[in-house]
Amino acid sequence: MDKPVKTPKRRNGYVGPTRSFTDTLQNLLQKYGRSGGGDGQFDLLRSYGAKDVFVYCAGDIRFLASKVVSIVGTREISEAGIKRANRLSRELAEMGVVVMSGLAKGVDSVAHLGAINAGGKTAAVIGTPLDRAYPAENAQLQMDIYNHHLLISPFGVGEEVYRSNFPTRNRVMALLSDATVIVEASDTSGTLHQAVECQKNGRWLFIMKSVAEDPKLSWPAKFLNHPRTRVLESTSDIVEALR
Repeated sequence: MDKPVKTPKRRNGYVGPTRSFTDTLQNLLQKYGRSGGGDGQFDLLRSYGAKDVFVYCAGDIRFLASKVVSIVGTREISEAGIKRANRLSRELAEMGVVVMSGLAKGVDSVAHLGAINAGGKTAAVIGTPLDRAYPAENAQLQMDIYNHHLLISPFGVGEEVYRSNFPTRNRVMALLSDATVIVEASDTSGTLHQAVECQKNGRWLFIMKSVAEDPKLSWPAKFLNHPRTRVLESTSDIVEALR
């Protein structure tokens, strides 16, 4: 239900949305033609004893009717990674694909901005309630997204922010996406939570070729034997898979 919220407080230059709406993750997945997670997956997301998993949104939820691809990766992105993430997000946006990410530093920020600068659509799934921006340097970008694109959080206004919020954010992002692309990630990256969720829920997972062929990394080999996981060489690989 679309509803006004109390006059939002300004936090480090960020003002939360004046209108938001709440729905269940289960309903959004069904409405927009994406398979739902199993009960075990939803158990990881729902509050103790609750039947439904609620999400809180601001912006245009109809974005989910389009193909949605998450572009994710490290906060400590390299110059090469910036170029790859920007090119991929731009090309997907130009094809009408919604670029989703988590509004973190690094790969996430580049992905959102690449889609916006290409005149496309972006959606952010965040690890804080809608009235907070993290990191603070992305406050203006977050406001731009809820005003002109789509902002989603699995956390209600007033909830505390813990480190465990971010794996939860990744589970929701994986479910709402048709595919996820990992641009850069170390063997200990939190991004790998999303890779696991993709494989558990039958979503496409793409690992950029530069990452898959990096001899310093062991994690890609653990995922590449899955039938819906591929090494990404060009944007057309994603488009062909999603057909």
